[in-house]
Amino acid sequence: MFAAKKISNSADALALLNCARLPGRLTSGEAAVVLGFAEHDIAPLIAAKILEPLGRPAPNAPKYFAANDVLQRANDRDWLAKATKTLSHHWRSKNERKTHNNLRIV
Repeated sequence: MFAAKKISNSADALALLNCARLPGRLTSGEAAVVLGFAEHDIAPLIAAKILEPLGRPAPNAPKYFAANDVLQRANDRDWLAKATKTLSHHWRSKNERKTHNNLRIV
């Protein structure tokens, strides 16, 4: 039902969360909705090896996740805290690099 559709608005996200049963594998956007993160936060979690996609996809290939694994992580407070801390560190360091590069240009 949702596998080929990109989660683009809150109505799509709400429809996914209201499903009686999730599909076996979730796209990055669907996994982000279930976990409560933004879709752009999934790539840093994969890079940090906190979230593991199914199979061994190429770096530029779409990533799919087992719905069961995503639901387990969504219910695990320690995992969510670790993921949030990792994302905070990722975005802080990325913003510092951007600020540092802007200072160098001026």
